[in-house]
Amino acid sequence: MNASTGGIFEQDLPRTPANYVPLSPLTFIERSARVYPQAPAVVHGELRRNWAETWARCRRLASALARRGIGPGDTVAVMLPNVPAMVEAHFGVPLAGAVLNTLNIRLDAASIAYMLAHGQARAVLVDPEFAPVIDAAVAQLDERPLVIDVDDALYEGERRAVGELEYEALLAEGDPEHPYRLPDDEWQAISLNYTSGTTGRPKGVVYTTAAPI
Repeated sequence: MNASTGGIFEQDLPRTPANYVPLSPLTFIERSARVYPQAPAVVHGELRRNWAETWARCRRLASALARRGIGPGDTVAVMLPNVPAMVEAHFGVPLAGAVLNTLNIRLDAASIAYMLAHGQARAVLVDPEFAPVIDAAVAQLDERPLVIDVDDALYEGERRAVGELEYEALLAEGDPEHPYRLPDDEWQAISLNYTSGTTGRPKGVVYTTAAPI
């Protein structure tokens, strides 16, 4: 038996659509919207959205990013607390084929700037609470990513727009029927996180589409 090829265990057993589908967490929201379209999906203050609405918004986000040239192999960073846009980014960004980088909200501008540069972020979504640190971070970059302000109705502090456009305006550019496609390979990256960097520079940790399942 040839161990490198799998021998008899791979002989005449090719991967086909009938016996192999790459795993992806994107199928979770697709199924929820199909089976439970009217069930509550997002609750944030007075805001209520069901699964069908949330699914459409995720596809709008994917479409809007794609129309701005952001797709497979690109990084989209987010500096957000637990708000609806954070939920949508976890599905909308990978639906565009891009990689989601959730930034630690406790870090300073220098650390954030390093991560944005190292991860080659093409866009950044930012909550008003963290607008000052993102503004200071992108000012340190040689190439500025697209900065998108996310309005948080529950935030009570000072608001200052630091981006080129607002999140809802970005979604308005997108198509709720965006013809997304699931990954062809489970090895495709879906998210990028960074270690604390306590003994040096933070290290990027890449998750594949099968890893979160």
